[in-house]
Amino acid sequence: TVIMSVHFVPYAIGQGVSPSVAAMIFGVMMGLNVVGGLVSGILADRFGRKNVLASAYLIRGCGYIVLLLAPSTLGLWLFAAFAGFSWIATVTMTNTLTADVYGLRALGTISGITFLCHQIGGLSGVLLGGYLYDLTGSYTLPFSLVGSMLFPAALCAFTINERKYSTRYHT
Repeated sequence: TVIMSVHFVPYAIGQGVSPSVAAMIFGVMMGLNVVGGLVSGILADRFGRKNVLASAYLIRGCGYIVLLLAPSTLGLWLFAAFAGFSWIATVTMTNTLTADVYGLRALGTISGITFLCHQIGGLSGVLLGGYLYDLTGSYTLPFSLVGSMLFPAALCAFTINERKYSTRYHT
């Protein structure tokens, strides 16, 4: 997600969108985070946290496919919708799954380590995205790499045996 925080507006401008429209699309995407975060919590109570987490990864992965296959203003708006609804949803689902499986006593430590790794990955992704853009003159490769990693992440989330390990189902 961090790569998009830095590279979305320059990418959109490169697609022929004005800077103000690019910023507006990005702003709408960030606003949809609120909706996605709230809706993901409601859905998780009904369909399970791992299923919502996996779905959020799948939705965002599909957003990257749209972004790369439909390089247009419409493609940018569609990506903003897909990514916006799923961006923060993964954070809330990861934290709640961690709490359910490992308990509240370990939540701070595990979340802290996860956050540290996320920040290192985010920094690396931003730098690698810029480097690959400079190398190729295009965002196709960095966005393809990022987008393609979301599908194995979804598969991993779907394989979590939530009913076996989560305290949510053992009360």
